[in-house]
Amino acid sequence: MNAVVSTDQPGLTDQFGRRIDYVRLSVTDRCDLRCSYCMPEGFKGFEEPEHWLNFDEIERLIGAFARLGVRRIRLTGGEPLLRRDIAGLAGRIAALPGIEDLSLSTNATQLDKHAEALKAAGVTRLNVSLDSLQQARVERINGRDVLARVMTGLAAAQDAGFAPIKLNMVALRGTNDDEIDEMVAFCMERGFVLRLIEAMPMGDTGRNAEYLDLQPVKERLRTQFGLVETALPGGGPARYLGTPDGRFNVGFITPISQHFCETCNRIRIAVDGTAYMCLGQEEKFEFRPLLRGGCSDAELDAAILHAIDLKPERHEFREAPHKILRFMSMTGG
Repeated sequence: MNAVVSTDQPGLTDQFGRRIDYVRLSVTDRCDLRCSYCMPEGFKGFEEPEHWLNFDEIERLIGAFARLGVRRIRLTGGEPLLRRDIAGLAGRIAALPGIEDLSLSTNATQLDKHAEALKAAGVTRLNVSLDSLQQARVERINGRDVLARVMTGLAAAQDAGFAPIKLNMVALRGTNDDEIDEMVAFCMERGFVLRLIEAMPMGDTGRNAEYLDLQPVKERLRTQFGLVETALPGGGPARYLGTPDGRFNVGFITPISQHFCETCNRIRIAVDGTAYMCLGQEEKFEFRPLLRGGCSDAELDAAILHAIDLKPERHEFREAPHKILRFMSMTGG
């Protein structure tokens, strides 16, 4: 392992010169939906709860990442709102020295019950999955009839002061791609940021998804709505277009048609404390044994540096689409 760095160094840098300042933290692998591109119906391969990092372990691990230069944390799942006392955990993470941005990704089915508490705890931004505005399609894509609950959750989040909320739409050829314009209009009307996402070949669910190349969609929307290149806060991989007056923005997350590996600034930590360096590769590092084995802060810092050195240059979704057997929900979205 590398030597421990002092806490006044500027940040974590991988072997390809990319600064790593963003951790996506899965707080549960459970979910109340069964999205066709993510978790299959009947899936039973969940992590045992005793293997989940507890709140003290999470706080210690994220605190170490923050000491070493991580500034952004996103809480993910599964569905993170299923983790008991998620607002309490959010408050502990938001209070850590060095953490400047705490966000959360959710399907919003439980959001009406948690929005105010999350805002009070220090969550600054929300991303909400919404793949269709049609009830029957939502049920087909997400495996449950939840459109009304999602809309209630979105309204509660806006009432709690979250703005702007980003809506994540996985664009699926022949399934919901004919709704993109309708989703644009919906977001314009409600003040949401739309993010269109290409399906990734992770597990059988991802490989069986109806992949849609978003580059033609991007150019069509640019022309149709007079959009211009822009940027939004967040630190993620989306490339944005927006109206010249700034009232509407749409992001494109294109891991297949135009990957963003050269600027990747993030790792993912699964609910059991396993850090995955790349969605499309197998490199990983398990922090749970260290945390439960009584490691010192210096040993934990050294382990993080070693883990970052494992980060590969890029994924191989195009070259080796059958390489990744784990489902998205097992890694953390």
